[in-house]
Amino acid sequence: MIQERILELADYGVATGLVEPEDRIYTINRLMELFEVEDMDDAVFEAHAACTPMTQESAEAALEGILEDMMAYAYEQGIMKENSIVYKDLFDTKIMGCLVARPSEIRAKFKNLYENVSAQAATDYFYKLSCDSNYIRRQRIKKDQKWTTDTEYGTLDITINLSKPEKDPKAIAAAKNAKQSAYPKCQLCKENEGYAGRVNHPARQNHRIIPVTINNSEWFFQYSPYVYYNEHCIVFNSKHTPMKIERATFGKLLDFVTDFPHYFVGSNADLPIVGGSILSHDHFQGGHYTFAMAKAPIERKISFTGFEDVKAGIVKWPMSVIRISGPDKERLINLADKILLTWRGYTDEAAFVYAMTDGEPHNTITPIARRRGDDYELDLVLRNNITTEEHPLGVYHPHAKLHHIKKENICLIEVMGLAVLPARLKDELAELADAIVTGKDLHSTPTLDSHAKWVEEFLPKYDSVNADNIMDILRTEVGHVFSEVLEDAGVYKCNEQGREAFARFIAAVNA
Repeated sequence: MIQERILELADYGVATGLVEPEDRIYTINRLMELFEVEDMDDAVFEAHAACTPMTQESAEAALEGILEDMMAYAYEQGIMKENSIVYKDLFDTKIMGCLVARPSEIRAKFKNLYENVSAQAATDYFYKLSCDSNYIRRQRIKKDQKWTTDTEYGTLDITINLSKPEKDPKAIAAAKNAKQSAYPKCQLCKENEGYAGRVNHPARQNHRIIPVTINNSEWFFQYSPYVYYNEHCIVFNSKHTPMKIERATFGKLLDFVTDFPHYFVGSNADLPIVGGSILSHDHFQGGHYTFAMAKAPIERKISFTGFEDVKAGIVKWPMSVIRISGPDKERLINLADKILLTWRGYTDEAAFVYAMTDGEPHNTITPIARRRGDDYELDLVLRNNITTEEHPLGVYHPHAKLHHIKKENICLIEVMGLAVLPARLKDELAELADAIVTGKDLHSTPTLDSHAKWVEEFLPKYDSVNADNIMDILRTEVGHVFSEVLEDAGVYKCNEQGREAFARFIAAVNA
């Protein structure tokens, strides 16, 4: 069986373009070495030669089964230590690493496509490679639940993330007892490329990165293995240096969309609560996708003194967004820097905006860059991470009544209009749907009780609730909860008082 699977995986490599036809035998031999197979029967070769050649589509469909059979064999033979998800992920990445070309070859092909065809042709190639190599695990991504909800702010994207595997107890114990390593320093460092991994750090033999120069500094470009949206990419500093929103940030973002005009790119904020999960390594996220925030119109045009040539306005969005645009990058950088510096030191007690308390800074910005034809566009989202006794996780953070749906930080992706919801909601919504349809007491279990008040609030507005429509109803209402989440995260609310306070900040920038 293992001989057949080795031949099939080599065919997969050829069909997807990971392996050149002249490298097929070499790839077979590498796989034989990995599985400690010393012989290949002629009969197996002959039988395999009679099989129908793989296509891209059939290869994608076959990969999961091929790898599962290979790992079962490896475990039986003692080649793979444990038959659990963490160890299987480490080992199947090692398998796929046998099919992926060296970084220099991939970078050369990317550069050739970029220079002789187009930036999009280059990213199309690199994205496909990242999927075909199983670095982006297509079969897991398909398990994510995704839908959209129409709101007063536009059509919001909702996803329940199911593609990140849960660690098993053995792996957790092994990770706890494992020797601590500072290599790579984090999961974003360039040293991850080709790294074998360990129980507390993912394997990356099938992972490749592309060098990019932005703002005269060395960065790298890769895709996210979890792909929350189309061609979800990560752009990261070549050095392990902390996140920092500063003038240079705007230059880097605008340089990236100059080089890749079909992509947007943005940065998480650089403070806890309003920042991302990795603040220790400077990085951006981008991709080939248009979020609801990018589609949102200008609610009110504004003007900045000395920058009358730059188009500016407040965006109709639940969070507090200033949009500036124009053909001159330097003008946008200068204005964005002025807005950032003003916001860093801005306090408005009447609006409960404090730049600093007890020596701790609170104000920062989540910036997003994109192209609009010949123009550059920057969305500057004002953030504040102050906490109180009433809101210990943050005043401008999802409030407690919404935690049954979303408790986690509101990071760049959510800011733009895509809710990344916890995996627990898959089962919780299914249990809730059944309880509503069958008339079960919504306070009878802890899970149901956590959602009961929410259901009691929205259910009366539906004339008919049954098994056929209950899940659609729940998904719609989850989308509306996410809209409220964004409203909570907005510093200036979308009401008369909030807009007056927003205007005071604009005046401070112009002062």
